Amino acid sequence: MPVVNKWTRPWLRIVASLAAVALAACGNARLTAAPETTAPSVTVAAGSIPRPDHVVIVLMENEDQSRVVGAPDAPYLTSLARTGGDFTNSHGIAHPSQGNYVALLAGTTLGVADDSCPQDLGDQPNLVRQLLDHNMTATGYFEGLPSDGYRGCKSGDYFRKHNPLVDFSNIPASASVPFSRFPSDYTQLPTVSFVVPNICNDMHSCSVGTGDTWMKKNLSGYADWAVTHNSLLIVTFDEDSGSDDNLIPTIVYGPMMPPGINDQRIDHYSILRTLEEMYGLLPLGYAASAQPLTGWKVS
Repeated sequence: MPVVNKWTRPWLRIVASLAAVALAACGNARLTAAPETTAPSVTVAAGSIPRPDHVVIVLMENEDQSRVVGAPDAPYLTSLARTGGDFTNSHGIAHPSQGNYVALLAGTTLGVADDSCPQDLGDQPNLVRQLLDHNMTATGYFEGLPSDGYRGCKSGDYFRKHNPLVDFSNIPASASVPFSRFPSDYTQLPTVSFVVPNICNDMHSCSVGTGDTWMKKNLSGYADWAVTHNSLLIVTFDEDSGSDDNLIPTIVYGPMMPPGINDQRIDHYSILRTLEEMYGLLPLGYAASAQPLTGWKVS
C-alpha cells in the first residue's frame, strides 16, 4: 500500500478539487442548448441604435419565412415587411418552442429544452427585471390569459409555455396581463411590450391567414401610430416548422427603420441585445456576444 505523507497529501487535495470542478462543469454543460455560443462580447458604437419611446414585440409561432413574407395568405405581414425592415436571415435558437421564449428574455435558454410545464426559473436575470430596475416599464399581453400573473399551464387557447414572464420569480404578476388590456391609447403603453396571441391566432394551431388577420385587426393601429410617435413594432417567430436552419420571419417596423431587405444574420439574442442597447442595459447571457440589429436611421 502506498504511503501518503504530509508532502503528498496537499497535492491529493488539489487534484480532488480540480476533479470536482470538472465534474460540475460537465453537469452544467447539459443546461446549455447546443446553438448557443461563447463568442467575445460585441462593442456597439454610441448613438448607432435609436431609443424608441415604445417597443411592441409580437411573437408568432412555428412558420417558415417563405410561408409568411410574400405569401398570399399573409398580405398584412407582407405589407409591413415591404414598408419596414425585412430581416431575411433571422433564426430561432432551438426546437421546440419554449426555449426560444426564454432565450429572448434571458439571453440563454436556462436549460429549457422542451415544452414541459411548469418551468420555475427563479430570480435569474431577464429583460423585464432589467427594465423595472432602471425605472422603465415592461408588460406582457397574452391573449386568453385568465388573470394577471396566472401560473396555470393552460386555460382555453392560452398556454403557459408561450409566456416566459410567469416562470421568473423576480417578475411581478402585474407584468403579465390578458391581451384585452392592451391599451387603445398607445401613449399608455409601457417602454417594452410583449404581445403573444393565443395558440390559434399565433399560427401554431391555425393557418397563416388566421394569424395575419389577427395582426391586422389588433396591431395595425399601433403600427400606424408608431410611425409618427418615435415607436417601434417588431414581429418575430419562436421557430420555423422544424428545420436545422430554423429560418424565421422577423419584421421591424417604425420611423427609425428604413424599408428594405436586411440579410444580417440575427436570432433572438440579437433582438435582446438590440433592446438592451436601446435602453442602456448591460447585455444578458449570450446577448453579450450577439450583434444588435443594424440598418437603423439615427438622427
